[in-house]
Amino acid sequence: MPDGSALQPAAAIARKSRARQPNESAAYRQARQALLVEEIELNRHIARVAAQRRALPPGGEVKGDYQFREASSVKGANPVGLEELFGDHDTLFVYNWMYGPKRQRPCPMCTALLSSVNGNADHIRQRIAMAVVGLSPIERQIAFKVERGWKSLPMYADVNGEFSQDYHAIMDDGTDTAAYNVFTRKDGTIRHFWGAELGFESGDPGKDPVTEPDLMVLWNLLDLRHAGWPRDRLVPEHHLLERLSRAFGLTLARPRGAVAGRCLRRCRWRGAGG
Repeated sequence: MPDGSALQPAAAIARKSRARQPNESAAYRQARQALLVEEIELNRHIARVAAQRRALPPGGEVKGDYQFREASSVKGANPVGLEELFGDHDTLFVYNWMYGPKRQRPCPMCTALLSSVNGNADHIRQRIAMAVVGLSPIERQIAFKVERGWKSLPMYADVNGEFSQDYHAIMDDGTDTAAYNVFTRKDGTIRHFWGAELGFESGDPGKDPVTEPDLMVLWNLLDLRHAGWPRDRLVPEHHLLERLSRAFGLTLARPRGAVAGRCLRRCRWRGAGG
């Protein structure tokens, strides 16, 4: 992306657009052109944030005693370490999903997110390694994976819980929560590169905090509705979760407090008994 000083004003670019919609009014076109200017600026801001993320200095070296068990593990075999999750790649994306041993069923929001990621996993894994990590025994996670028809998600059980604890997938009260982190491997050294840190406390007043980049296709599509997404109305959100829960065959219980991030906050609706 060119330096900001070399960019054309967003309004000038918007004026070049020839897009018109059937039967639109002059008022609609005026408002849509103003929105287009904001969309151009948003696109530039996203690019700036991505560039700033790529320019981060080396993160902390991974030194924990992290142990994972995968579906192909021979019974009684020793768990594998974080390095084995990289495979042949130098980058590893890890998503911690909310399916701890106390949960009867996984979080419906984690389920919705992983369903969309599963469809792209084969493409993603051409460039980077990825792992879905949970606190339930691997056999339990794989059973749900088979039930959902997820054929492309590599799943692992966090055997001793230390990885989940260190990388913010376990809350202060011991409840598992969703988290995602990126790690790099260079010259035999594994470092943390980036992790989602936007939390409930970081949201503007009246604004549902969003963990960017937002991986949740569901929220992005619903944000295109005329009515938008009811971010600050708990009851409509609960109704949507109930519908999603029925679609996924899940059970919901009332939430106990807020959790960071748009996806993470909705993931706080726990499976009964969780």
